[in-house]
Amino acid sequence: MNWITNYVRPKINSIFSRRETPENLWQKCESCGTMLFHREFKDNLNVCTSCGHHMAISPRARFAALFDGGVFTEVAVPEPVADPLHFRDQKKYPDRMKAAQKVTGEKEAMLVAAGEIGRTPIIAAAQDFAFMGGSMGMYVGNAIIAAAEEAVRLKRPLILFSAAGGARMQEGILSLMQMPRTTVAVQMLKEAGLPYIVVLTHPTTGGVTASYAMLGDVHIAEPNALICFAGPRVIEQTIRETLPEGFQRAEYLLDHGMIDRVTPRGQLRDELIRITRLLLGLSPVISADLPAPDKSGPGKGAGTPAEGKDAGA
Repeated sequence: MNWITNYVRPKINSIFSRRETPENLWQKCESCGTMLFHREFKDNLNVCTSCGHHMAISPRARFAALFDGGVFTEVAVPEPVADPLHFRDQKKYPDRMKAAQKVTGEKEAMLVAAGEIGRTPIIAAAQDFAFMGGSMGMYVGNAIIAAAEEAVRLKRPLILFSAAGGARMQEGILSLMQMPRTTVAVQMLKEAGLPYIVVLTHPTTGGVTASYAMLGDVHIAEPNALICFAGPRVIEQTIRETLPEGFQRAEYLLDHGMIDRVTPRGQLRDELIRITRLLLGLSPVISADLPAPDKSGPGKGAGTPAEGKDAGA
C-alpha cells in the first residue's frame, strides 16, 4: 500500500462518481416565486402550497386524482387526416406535432376516459394546454364527439376540462368547423337527458369558449382562470380603454353570473361528485365508502385497469 492507492485513487473516484443534483427537484411558483419541492407540488395537484396559485396539470395527472383509485379506461378517438392543408410557417405542421408529442408524451391535445367518481360512472375529457396550447383541431373535435357518443351509449354524464388558446390555425377552416360539430355533440347529451358539466381551467379562450366550453349544464372554474373569447390586451387595444381589475378572470365571471362556481383544485373532485349525483337524482355519497385516492402518480401505465377490468363497469 502506498500514497497512490491510499490517497490518489480514492480522490479520483470521488471526482468521477460525484452526483449532480437533478434539475426537476424544485418547481418555482409562477405567482409568488416560492420554490416548491416536487413531491409536495405533485401531491398538492400542482397548486402552490404558499399562495394557492393553480399551475398547469396534465390530463393524466388530473384523471389520476379525479377517478376512484386513479383507475380509468381510455376511450378510443378516431384519427383525423394528418396535415390536411400541408401547412407550414416556421416549421412544418407534422414537425410541430412531433415536438408536442415528445414534450407531453400524448398523441394529441385531448384525453377521453371512462371511470367512476364517488362510485358514480362518468365519461371525462380533458385538454392539455402543453400540447400546442390545447388548440382545437380535428382530433379535439373527434374526441368530444367520441366522449359524447360513449356517454350516450353508456347513459353516463360527461365532465369536460377545458384549457385552450382557441382554434388550431394549422388546420384553418377545418379547425373552425369543430365549433358546430362539438355543439351538435353537446346537443346529443341534452336530448338523451344526460348532465354535461364543464370545468374551465386556465386559460380557456377563443373558439373553445365560443362553443362547447360554455354550453354546459353547470360551469365550474378553477381560481383565477382566464376565460374569454378575445383576451384583455386585445380588447384594450381595440376600445382604447382600461379594463376593470381581474376582468375575464374566474372570480369576475362568477360575480357577473357567467359561471356557477369557482372551486380550488383540491376540492374539485368532491364538488363534481356532489353535483353529478344531484343532477342524476342520486342520494349523496357516503365519504367513508369511497376508495382512497391514487398516490402513485400518473405514470405511463396509469389509465389501464388491471386484469383488463373496465373501470366504468
